[in-house]
Amino acid sequence: MARLLTKKAAVDDIRKLTGPEKAAVILLSLGADHVQLWQGLDEDEIKEISQAMATLGTVSSQVVEELLLEFVSGMSGSGAVMGSFEQTQKLLQAFMPADRVDAMMEEIRGPAGRTMWDKLGNVNEGVLANYLKNEYPQTVAVVLSKIKPDHAARVLTSLPEDFALECVQRMLRMEPVQREILDKIEQTLRNEFMSNLARTSKRDSHEMMADIFNSFDRQTEARFIGALEERNREAAERIRALMFVFEDLSKLDPGGIQTLLRAVDKDQLGLALKGSSESLRELFFSNMSERAAKIMREDMNSMGPVRLKDVDQAQMSMVQVAKDLAAKGEIMLVGQGSDDELIY
Repeated sequence: MARLLTKKAAVDDIRKLTGPEKAAVILLSLGADHVQLWQGLDEDEIKEISQAMATLGTVSSQVVEELLLEFVSGMSGSGAVMGSFEQTQKLLQAFMPADRVDAMMEEIRGPAGRTMWDKLGNVNEGVLANYLKNEYPQTVAVVLSKIKPDHAARVLTSLPEDFALECVQRMLRMEPVQREILDKIEQTLRNEFMSNLARTSKRDSHEMMADIFNSFDRQTEARFIGALEERNREAAERIRALMFVFEDLSKLDPGGIQTLLRAVDKDQLGLALKGSSESLRELFFSNMSERAAKIMREDMNSMGPVRLKDVDQAQMSMVQVAKDLAAKGEIMLVGQGSDDELIY
């Protein structure tokens, strides 16, 4: 979720600058030849100044000179400086390992906020809840206690009810958290969650459109794909290759099909198979007990004619269940037109 960047007006008054912004201007003015100044800062100070530097914009030469005179007697400015992500990254690379610089810049470019907890407050509650639901309740309790109450309330609402109640109980019994534990939680959030969030924000537009096309009914999907092929055949082919459709369930292994059968509604299964290919039907039947397959065939025969709209809906529902199971690591999905395994 990258921030929308807008061009800032030039800073022409020293009183408009915060402490970290003043430090950022000074360090930008000195450049990479004075990296020893950075080495005297701790990591939190580096992050704070880097954040200010990356979003600084243009600072007038007059303000630069005033700042330099304020900090170092007899030193004058050499002109305006421009604070940007690229300039900040280049300066950091002069004295920090590349992997640390990449991680720090990724965090700076991420959701707005000075600290990790500020940044979490700018993450959609559904996205945050989806990550936290796989953590220990005690860890979630710590995280929720550090973000704003209104945001914590929305995250709790988005968590499974039993798990949310367990987290609430942990919060009620929670004692002051040791600094080492808090640091470890922050580091985990930074390495596993925020970095993944930044990568997700760079998601390919064709993948996004494939997900949208997957949600169309059959006729609408065919209409849009057909129209797109006339205008941009390459884009249409990429989207089609990335889509996961009901017939792709035929690529599941026996264990995956049996897991899916346990998770889907039996009425929806019968309706979905009613509109599937004969080979896919037989694949599902072969993974049922003989009695269950016989009952399913009888139920499908007793349905009589069914509406295409209802079949599409049932098939879309099954595909969504399959994707949910794949996201949990319980089954493996293989996308259309690909020999590679794709985890959704």
